[in-house]
Amino acid sequence: FVSSMVISMASSLVFRRCWRPSTSNVAAFLTNRSWAGITSMTSYDSMKDSIHYSGKTSRRSGFNFFSPSFSQGCWYTQNDIIFCESSKFYPSRVAARRTKATLLALPKAKTENESQMTKDALQMIKTAIHAVDPFVAVSNRMRIQDDGSNLDGSSKSQLAVEQQSGGAQLKYDLENYNTIKIFSFGKASAAMAMAAAKIISDAYPKHLEGVVVIKDGHATSKEIQTMNEEYNIVVRSASHPIPDERSVAAANEILQSAYDSDEKTLVIACISGGGSALFCSPRDPLTLEDLVATNTALLASGMPIEKMNVIRKRLENGKGGKLAVAAYPATVLTLVLSDIIRDPLDMIASGPTVPDDGSDWNDACKLVEDYGLGCGGDHELPAAVLELLQVGKTGNLDDTPKSKHPAFSSTAGLTKLCETVLVGNNDAAVMAAAEEAEELGYHPVVLGTCMEGEASCIAGVYVTMAEMLARQRINFTNDEISRTKLFPIAKLPCALIVGGETTVTLPPRCNGKGGRNQELALTAAVKLREMNLRDVVLASVGTDGTDGPTDAAGAIIDGGTISRLASCDDVEAFAKEALNHHDAYNLLSKLEDDISLIKTGPTGTNVADVCIILYDDVPLKTNQLMINHDISTRC
Repeated sequence: FVSSMVISMASSLVFRRCWRPSTSNVAAFLTNRSWAGITSMTSYDSMKDSIHYSGKTSRRSGFNFFSPSFSQGCWYTQNDIIFCESSKFYPSRVAARRTKATLLALPKAKTENESQMTKDALQMIKTAIHAVDPFVAVSNRMRIQDDGSNLDGSSKSQLAVEQQSGGAQLKYDLENYNTIKIFSFGKASAAMAMAAAKIISDAYPKHLEGVVVIKDGHATSKEIQTMNEEYNIVVRSASHPIPDERSVAAANEILQSAYDSDEKTLVIACISGGGSALFCSPRDPLTLEDLVATNTALLASGMPIEKMNVIRKRLENGKGGKLAVAAYPATVLTLVLSDIIRDPLDMIASGPTVPDDGSDWNDACKLVEDYGLGCGGDHELPAAVLELLQVGKTGNLDDTPKSKHPAFSSTAGLTKLCETVLVGNNDAAVMAAAEEAEELGYHPVVLGTCMEGEASCIAGVYVTMAEMLARQRINFTNDEISRTKLFPIAKLPCALIVGGETTVTLPPRCNGKGGRNQELALTAAVKLREMNLRDVVLASVGTDGTDGPTDAAGAIIDGGTISRLASCDDVEAFAKEALNHHDAYNLLSKLEDDISLIKTGPTGTNVADVCIILYDDVPLKTNQLMINHDISTRC
């Protein structure tokens, strides 16, 4: 009797797509189990109006699921499960017998829509990263041209650099320089240096040399060999995000070469995100250990990178315009691939060739106070660093150079001795993703390229937007509620695309493994489950291919991700525990037959993060969402 009833009811619910607490198909079945873990209850009367059921009876049992005997029981909800306890379920056989009706979301696996949207999101990510390929970015801005100005009819070779795409050009007569030096550091350093060297070497017969500092594994052996043998550029590897002795040695090598430059030298500095750790020379009396401890504390504090660099540039010899000063009176051209929101040139890699007009010792000390970095704080900086900052605040130490320094003066009133050109940024990646979304049939909405804040909080914003998109696609019958459709976020299917860089504030002695993009994605997955939202896919990645101290670039999740966790009795609690310990990587690695971690390997570029939220337009019925709202409100 019980078996036939279960099969009949499950079949009716699955094939009729009836009673559902979320957008997914469900099955109802009855089973006798303990009542442990019941957290909330409501009456049948308070639920029946918001639950759609066919009302059909089982052919063999003659049992109507909403029969009077069943409706007199107590109804319970726990997560996505609805329970009923009834003493009249078997009135003719067993008196006062406890039974339970359980409503389970069937599709732990991805829905068809989610599978397709996962593929689409990954394609958009691929397109976004390709759009900010550093070799292409530099090649599109630099070229050699002849000015045809010699009296004998011959031409002088000029290096022309577009300040903006399609905009005015900076021009450098190559015959004015006896030496061209290329200094490159950051996660995109290898490709940027290769592009610049290739363009210059084709037209410059004099001396070309340089130093490139790469993050471990961010250049191929062929690239290293080519730069060394063909362009006379040495390549040094170093650690990121925490600098090591190799970072110091490479930075000192660049600084010494800069000091040896003269007015007949053209320095081309190729700078990208990650340069702060790779180009690291401690200021006396600080040590590398002091800087390592400082970087660790800054990362753990949740401080945005632009604020970190206000402190960093005062603790080192090459940051905050000091590299340009070291190279003076040489001409300095800086090419920047930005990884910071709003592209502040004085903050990218701590602005080694840009005057530091926007901050001073007082600003650095204020950040120490605001973020608990002082003595006894949650993220206390080394004593030597705190002492140096205080001495600087009193005016007894020289600060970073300002724009009045002669290294940043103009030549002949026309061009500056030190120029900086932005060759790529997050905006380029986001717009490329939007164009790809449109090609794939979505209606793209760019939410901006300045998203910042705690990763877990930003995830809530994205899920809230997804919930509003879900309300747009429901065929409401209530006139008041239907007004939701008058103010849509976008046409469906929709692709919400946003750029920026979130942060994760770590507690002391945190042993979790993950990154800001993984934490954002996991938080979103938990919230999607809590709100019973399916046919939603979210992908968040770091464009450099690295998210925190892991081998993943980020993560991609959908509304069923949490349900697919293996060997967990309470998957939501398990996921929230991982978030509490900032251990998103290890949890997402446990998913069975599911690829949630995005692993691109080093991409050779770095323009912060890109997040994509996709929502499909399969129409829903009113009750499919309303049951979720009704239960969560009343229970």
